[in-house]
Amino acid sequence: MYTVSTLTKKIKFFLEERFNFLWITGEISNYAVPASGHSYFSLKDANAVISCVMFKNQKRGLKFTLESGMKIIGLARISLYEPRGAYQLIFEHLEPEGAGSLQVAFEQLKKKLLSQGLFEDSHKKKIPFLPSTIFVITSGTSAAVRDIIQVAKRRFAGCHLKIVPVQVQGEAAIVQIVDAIQAVNLISKHVDLIILARGGGSIEDLCAFNCEKVARAIFKSTTPVITGIGHETDFTIADFVADLRAPTPSAAAELALPDKNALIQQINRLKVSCTHVMNRKTDFFHQKLDDLNSRLKNPDRILDDFKIRIKNYDARIKRNLETRVLHNKERVFLLQKILEGKTPLDKIREHRNCVSRLTAALGLGMDRRLSACKTKILEMDAKLDVLNPKSILDRGYSIARILPGKKILLDAKDAALDDKIEIVLSKGRLVTRVEEK
Repeated sequence: MYTVSTLTKKIKFFLEERFNFLWITGEISNYAVPASGHSYFSLKDANAVISCVMFKNQKRGLKFTLESGMKIIGLARISLYEPRGAYQLIFEHLEPEGAGSLQVAFEQLKKKLLSQGLFEDSHKKKIPFLPSTIFVITSGTSAAVRDIIQVAKRRFAGCHLKIVPVQVQGEAAIVQIVDAIQAVNLISKHVDLIILARGGGSIEDLCAFNCEKVARAIFKSTTPVITGIGHETDFTIADFVADLRAPTPSAAAELALPDKNALIQQINRLKVSCTHVMNRKTDFFHQKLDDLNSRLKNPDRILDDFKIRIKNYDARIKRNLETRVLHNKERVFLLQKILEGKTPLDKIREHRNCVSRLTAALGLGMDRRLSACKTKILEMDAKLDVLNPKSILDRGYSIARILPGKKILLDAKDAALDDKIEIVLSKGRLVTRVEEK
């Protein structure tokens, strides 16, 4: 009978003994890197999934970055994790399936730097037309440096070339290239251009120019950088970051320096053209000067002309004033005639007569109106006198009122026995009591 621990140990021993090391291929999924730095992921195909791990020490030899979705081929050993009874693959080495690791690393770094904007044209610095000092960073004994020197002598011998020898291959190449670029930038006031060059080679040989440190050193350089690395078909990360890429080291020198003979020929052509244009301009201005001289007049003649013109203007002004005055006199005379026939005195007399008539009519109307109003008032006064209660009392009538409310008594039924009755007479009043109804 087995215990769980015993069975697990036997299975672990069997697996690790039977499958010591093996090559396996599959697709990475669920890739994760915790704080420990180890890589944990699953390796899968269409029908199965295996848990995998690659420890930090083994990852240092990788030329590319692991990521989910990548198909890989790797050397691994099987191990069983006893506390959970789960087996896993521990990888010692990994390679991308299909493309080599260096090519994958190249594409990964290219994608990363592209997303960060290191390849954008807006960051490219302008290459000087005629640099006086060029620093060439390359191997001091390579054919590339000899080609650059020969091209520089042929195109523009007056340019100062300064060679900065570095290793262009191997582990030390990266550090030396970065240090060289930084050192040249420290004396940037005396440097117009940097050429970073090396001859052709395999992708392994060009590793130093496909690393991130060199790319960022080129990007941070304040001095423009031209790259001439490998052959025409070779492209490196440094080429994408550089301000200008040349297909070869010789081509880099040709792009950096203009052809002195061609410049001299162009200057001679421009000199001839400039001389021809200047001669034409000089002839034109001479003709212009002669024409102006011929058109210039004697100052006495000019003064005489102005005097004559002033006399003419004076005579014209006098004639215009006389004509205007005569015209205005005739107009005034005509207006006087018109006004004499339309004097306002007749209108004033007519309106005064009308006012007098209206005043008389208004007075007569007011008298008639006042007389009618007086007659109306007398009539109304007589009517009021007839209707006055005192006049009725004077004719022998009286007014009986029940006390204390002084309600006028119109019917005997309204009075009760012993009610006080006030009798108002023409002169005075009496208070009686009802004794009989």
